[in-house]
Amino acid sequence: MSGSRRVYDHLVLSPEPQPILTPLTEAAVFLVLTVEEGSDGEVRDLIADVSALTRSVGFRVPGGELTCVVGVGSAIWDRLFGSPRPAHLHEFRPLKGAEHTAVATPGDLLFHIRAHQLDLCFELGFQLMDRLQGHARVVDEVHGFKFFEERDLLGFVDGTENPNGRAAFDVVVISDEDPEFAGGSYVVVQKYLHDLQAWDALTVEEQEQAIGRTKLADIELADDVKPSNSHVALNTIIDENGVQQQIVRRNMPFGRLGAGEFGTYYIAYASRPDVIEAMLTNMFIGNPPGNHDRILDFSTAVTGNVFFVPNSDFLDDPPSPDLDRSKESPPVSEPEEADASLGIGSLKGAQA
Repeated sequence: MSGSRRVYDHLVLSPEPQPILTPLTEAAVFLVLTVEEGSDGEVRDLIADVSALTRSVGFRVPGGELTCVVGVGSAIWDRLFGSPRPAHLHEFRPLKGAEHTAVATPGDLLFHIRAHQLDLCFELGFQLMDRLQGHARVVDEVHGFKFFEERDLLGFVDGTENPNGRAAFDVVVISDEDPEFAGGSYVVVQKYLHDLQAWDALTVEEQEQAIGRTKLADIELADDVKPSNSHVALNTIIDENGVQQQIVRRNMPFGRLGAGEFGTYYIAYASRPDVIEAMLTNMFIGNPPGNHDRILDFSTAVTGNVFFVPNSDFLDDPPSPDLDRSKESPPVSEPEEADASLGIGSLKGAQA
């Protein structure tokens, strides 16, 4: 697919992004892996074959719209591809609030597989893992499903504020701000486990106050009644010019009935990770500090990763780490525990 192009809203793009902006499907598989020492070459070869494997599996069900997005973590980037690095790639920064913590967990690779049928997702995941046997280890696996009208297991519609069309493209795809990696994106993933018994013990009105939207009609509550610790209020980020900053979420519910495990797989794409990190800071640290997201009293984050999503040309023909493509590589960002500011400068949370 080197030199390939795709049309988004009448725009011809090159390099071509990975299929980040395809609509939500009925099924998804999320795989986070760590790479074994000495297996970098095999992993790089597999990455170059992902698009071909996706076409081969997807060809069996033409209307299934099978896609796979590949993300690469900070710790493995230099081993796989050398320098330069994407400008804002770093490890997930844990957030420790007064009551809740966003944890950082291991993860070198992300495979975000989507289709209208779970069998397509499963088969592609099987083929990927067959190739990586002995070279990478799955540290988290989630099979997601569409829940009625795109609701989560808490009963509320998820992703209502996602931008569409050109607006979505501008939000998630890197342009000339990092020309070496134009067409790429960043993705943050977290697995949240819900205490549904405690949540269901709330009245509908109490649930709506926690979320900041009505449950049935999915209408945002008015500012004068929406609590400042509601999920909507703390995820509204306004820049210094008064413009709301957005991301694209592709969250999916998941569950295991026998284990009593129910949750939401949070997956957010953006052209820079700092907007996502600002939202998470508001949620866990609070805005102001201590005013944490009410939803965290019922939903616990058990994983946390940041990945870079290269453009399709890079993915199909990944560079060797032996070839230094820059005279001076930027320093590798070390993991650190973030404070309330998280170094995001002019971004701030809107108060309800």
